[in-house]
Amino acid sequence: MKYKQFSDILNRVIFTENKKKLIENIAKYPDRYIGLFRATKPSTKILQNLLQSQEIRFGDAFEEIIEKYFLDDFGYKSLDKNILTEEGENLALDQYFEDESKVYFIEQKIRDDHDSTKKRGQLENFKKKLDILVNKHKSKPITGIFYFIDPALKKNNAYYRIELEKLNQNYSNISLHLCYGGELFILFHKEKYWEEILQHLEQWKEEIPEVPNINFDLDSVTSFNEIKDLSPTLYAKIFSNDRIYNSIVLTIFPEKETLKLLLEHFKTKAKSQSKYIEVAKLLETKLSN
Repeated sequence: MKYKQFSDILNRVIFTENKKKLIENIAKYPDRYIGLFRATKPSTKILQNLLQSQEIRFGDAFEEIIEKYFLDDFGYKSLDKNILTEEGENLALDQYFEDESKVYFIEQKIRDDHDSTKKRGQLENFKKKLDILVNKHKSKPITGIFYFIDPALKKNNAYYRIELEKLNQNYSNISLHLCYGGELFILFHKEKYWEEILQHLEQWKEEIPEVPNINFDLDSVTSFNEIKDLSPTLYAKIFSNDRIYNSIVLTIFPEKETLKLLLEHFKTKAKSQSKYIEVAKLLETKLSN
């Protein structure tokens, strides 16, 4: 994979729509940001929220990256990742593909640093998916892999190995593996690609900012385009609350440039959609003060 494709995936998944998600969280859970019983200022909580979002989305981005390696570079055939339990519960597989002789599925996480409750839950989830696939692919061998991308953390290594060995004994025609970092690529005899990932990741980390900038007016047009289609009811909730507006909205839009673009957008929408009238009036009042 070329570096540009690698970095494009990370930047798109991690940074796109993070402003939109933040606005939604502020409207739904304002006390998380301005509540009295908090040890942080609103601006600190906003920054924390963005950082947490980036960590979560980093895992999502790596699901896409690993998938592209196996499908585009290694030549495996993609399978539908959505599977159903007998009770009709929908489960999503992180990686699910096949070649002419085997079916492969990977339960993929960033790091192995979970407490005892979560590790048992993750293993139970893995087993539930394995049961479905064993019944679905009765005539084809299955390779199941519990994979942690970060090789530096192996808190529950012994637990997972023991439990996967037990599962291996309970099924026929399957092979289960626990992999950390480059071990996944060694398993498929593709070691050089892990080195490529490490090099790409080091370069990408050199290019990203130290911390997210919470002044969304620095690129008001981009910010506007990202958040303009949020529900007017959501915006009305934000603009009608002085504490939210003064403590949070003016923190992320200090020059009010994005807000001015939103106001024009709401006014245009209000001509044909009455639901925008209230929010346009609310924001116009705020900006005129």
